[in-house]
Amino acid sequence: MTFVKPVFLYGLILIPLLGAFLWWARRRRQADLARLGDPGLVQRLSNSVNWRGRRWRDGLWLVVLALILFSLARPHWGTVTRMVEQEGIEVMVAMDVSQSMLAQDIKPDRLSRAKMEIADLMARLGGDEIGLVLFSGASFVQFPLTSDYSPARSFLDNARPDVISRPGTAIGDAIRTAMSGFDSSRASQKVIVLITDGEDHEGDALAMAEMASEQGILIYTIGFGSSQGEPIPEYNARGEVMGYKRDQSGEVVLSLLDEATLQQIAEVGGGKYYRASASGGELTALVEELNTLQTAELASMLEVRGIERFQLFAMLALALMVVSELIPDRLAEKATRKRAAMHQRWSAASGE
Repeated sequence: MTFVKPVFLYGLILIPLLGAFLWWARRRRQADLARLGDPGLVQRLSNSVNWRGRRWRDGLWLVVLALILFSLARPHWGTVTRMVEQEGIEVMVAMDVSQSMLAQDIKPDRLSRAKMEIADLMARLGGDEIGLVLFSGASFVQFPLTSDYSPARSFLDNARPDVISRPGTAIGDAIRTAMSGFDSSRASQKVIVLITDGEDHEGDALAMAEMASEQGILIYTIGFGSSQGEPIPEYNARGEVMGYKRDQSGEVVLSLLDEATLQQIAEVGGGKYYRASASGGELTALVEELNTLQTAELASMLEVRGIERFQLFAMLALALMVVSELIPDRLAEKATRKRAAMHQRWSAASGE
């Protein structure tokens, strides 16, 4: 037997304590009755009290409490095997990890905010498969399509500019790599979510977007940055800002959001463009859009689950509660007379 919430079992420690308290309370009540005066009068007044029934009722309520605690702990024993079919869409996220994504026009910086949005996207997908492509001057699949988001988040946390040695931003290559991550044998809608500031150093992004569209792949773009431009910080080994990136003439390089390019990629790719904001409203809009897309069976697997047995304990507890309430608090008149007669015989025998 196993328990889903074994913490409730600690409550069983209270059962003997409660039993001891009830025993003490009963003894205290009897002592109080003995102090009322004439023992014969007290006996006549209490002849109709069902003392044994009260003890049984207290005992039953202790058992009921134990059964309720067992039920709350959700005991399992035995297993059941069933086939589970997972349906959804396939989403490949292509995230820019170039140096320009360290600009801080979006707090704490573009890259950190992009990671937060991807993590939030995973939380809202509800079973859809997601994969991640990292790119700057080159690209690679950080993790393939998966519906197991826990390890995916750890891979996401490790995304940073130094994972790719080639500088620059190659959006077209990122789209190509993302396309290779889909399973062509599945009929589910395939989606690429491109997260970048839009600076493209290769110039083939629109051609790759058109190729993806021809294969039925939708491309949504999210632009991070500002049109005014932001300097790109440079960090030392301790993670401290030691200056800003400069060009060959010594001027500080400003990284600008290229919304025009991202809008064109989304238009050619049959999707939509969203601009990243402090409120994160663009992610809500994207998720609502993804929820309207075609779904298909992504995977079928055998799932082995433990069988919940809390119902047995709950039903038994309910039955015992009913039984305890059926125990009369007072004896019937016949039983009362019988008890009084027995007490008189006992008193007479004692007097002799």
